[in-house]
Amino acid sequence: MSINDLLRPDLRGRTPYGAPQLDVAVRLNTNENPHAPSPGLIDDLAKRVADAARHMNRYPDRDAVALRAELAAYLSRTTGQPLTAEQVWAANGSNEVIQQLLQAFGGAGRTALGFEPTYSMHGLICQGTGTGYVPAARLPGFHLEPDSAALVVREHAPEVVFLCSPNNPTGTALDLEVVEAVYDAAAGIVVVDEAYAEFSHRPSAITLLPGRERLVVTRTMSKAFAFAAARLGYLAADPAVVDALQLVRLPYHLSVLSQAAALAALAHADELLATVEDVKEQRDRLVREIRALDLEVVESDANFVLFGEFADQRLTWQALLDRGVLVRDVGLPGWLRVSAGTEDETGAFLKALADGMREVHG
Repeated sequence: MSINDLLRPDLRGRTPYGAPQLDVAVRLNTNENPHAPSPGLIDDLAKRVADAARHMNRYPDRDAVALRAELAAYLSRTTGQPLTAEQVWAANGSNEVIQQLLQAFGGAGRTALGFEPTYSMHGLICQGTGTGYVPAARLPGFHLEPDSAALVVREHAPEVVFLCSPNNPTGTALDLEVVEAVYDAAAGIVVVDEAYAEFSHRPSAITLLPGRERLVVTRTMSKAFAFAAARLGYLAADPAVVDALQLVRLPYHLSVLSQAAALAALAHADELLATVEDVKEQRDRLVREIRALDLEVVESDANFVLFGEFADQRLTWQALLDRGVLVRDVGLPGWLRVSAGTEDETGAFLKALADGMREVHG
């Protein structure tokens, strides 16, 4: 038998997740923070990693208690909702957090529901964990409303519901009333993916945690913290959820270096998050200037913008790439997504888009 014959039938013929990694001048396709870490953080990180390296012969803190305490302090300060380390869990990126949630609360014979288009890894991780996935449609304009969203949840009765705020790839954020309505309609876990929360003007769903044992809010340090290479994601939830995840997490899943790096970033949170306002300015600039080209733009609370509608978005994607600018074709017919870059990167994209539109559409 070949390897393909031995592969699980539901995985045969599929391709791995991943945005193109191309060597071009302007890369605006993966929603990274375009600002490099500060010199102060780099110096502190070097010291902390050196200290951690002295104990590399020993396993790291299996439960990452110090890191979880600092993450709880950060969330308490920025959301106004007091949290303790017992309410926070961390892993290698928010994708591993989501995987652990599905390992604990999904699995064979269970389903998860998401409102499409949304973060494609939700459905892919469902498949990897043997969890059925139900794609539900968003309303026109890619929005969700409390009553209609709750109706869909009651109809399908999934064990896990995914909400994404701000939503990737559309950039739309949820009113907390939507989260409340979905939670009341659901019998299982409700996961609010807030990977881009620091770029949003909406209050966090973390403020809804008291009294809601089944509510989970996931976050990442990859975006606002400009820490994508460190791979650190986390969640806030009831302590019972955190306890459940420890049943499925791998032993010592967070290395001592990952924990040291994340603690360094949290110690420099204010200076790292100072770049958020600049990114938001460039996002809003994208909205204004793309609209000036007579294109549609979805209002965004994230660090990216969804724009279109094109008869064939692949032609525009290629025209931009030919001019040294890489954006994301997320597979949504008629639409492309561009990350907010530095002022110069954003300017290069806007010029390439204007020139590309003339080439493609005359």
